[in-house]
Amino acid sequence: MEKIWYKLDVFEGPLDLLLHLIEKNKLNIYDIQISELLSQYMEQINIMQEQDLDIAGEFLSMASRLVQIKSAMLLPKYDEGEKMREELSGELIEYRKCKEIAKVLAENISFESYCREPLKIKADMKYKRMHEAEYLVRAYLLAAGRGKEKIPLSKDVFSEIVQRRIVSVSSRIIGVMRKLWNGKSMRYENVFDGAADKSELVATFLAVLELIKGKRVEIEEIDGEIILKMAVGGEKRWKKEN
Repeated sequence: MEKIWYKLDVFEGPLDLLLHLIEKNKLNIYDIQISELLSQYMEQINIMQEQDLDIAGEFLSMASRLVQIKSAMLLPKYDEGEKMREELSGELIEYRKCKEIAKVLAENISFESYCREPLKIKADMKYKRMHEAEYLVRAYLLAAGRGKEKIPLSKDVFSEIVQRRIVSVSSRIIGVMRKLWNGKSMRYENVFDGAADKSELVATFLAVLELIKGKRVEIEEIDGEIILKMAVGGEKRWKKEN
C-alpha cells in the first residue's frame, strides 16, 4: 500500500517540521531541548487534527519517539536518553544539509538542462608527491627485503652449520679422563692439545666443567699454573658409572 504523504504549509514530513520548530524557537540543533521541542511539535499535531486532516504515520511515529526520548532522560541514569537525543540531532543536521544542497541544485539544474557525455581523459600516472630522502631509502629497503623472502634458500646458506663437525661432550669427557688416569696430572692448557677445530675446543671445555661438577676431577694452582688432576675417589666413581 502506498504511503499517504501530506505537504502541510512548508512541512514535508516530521523532520521538516522539527527543523522548522528548531529554527523558529532558536533552539540549538546540537543540544536539543526535548521538552520544549515536544511541546511545540504536539501543538502543531493538534492543529493538524483540528483541520480534520489524516496525519501521516511518520508524524505520529516521530511524536512517540520524542515522548520516549523525554521519558528516558527523566531517569536517574539517562545515558540511553542522551544517546537517542544525539541520534535525532544527527538526523536533523543531515536533513538540513540535504535541503541546502537541494536548494542549490534546484537553482542551477532543471529537466531542460543538457549534459554532455563525459570526456575520456588519459590518466596521469606520474607520481607527484614529495618525500624525504630517508623515507624513500627506508621504503626501498623494506621492499627489497620482502623480495628476498621469496627467493629459495641455497645450501650454501647452511653450509657452515650443516658441514661443521659435531663433537659430543661425552666423548671429550672420556678423553680427559684417559689423560688423568692412574693419578696423572696436567696443565689446564694441555687439555686442549690436539683439538682440531672450535667444536672440539668447546666440547673439551664443557667436559672439564662437567667433570669438576661431578667431583671426578679437581683443579689447583701450583706456581701460578692451573693444574688438573683426578679427584680422590674419582676413578672409582668413573668405573662405577661406566
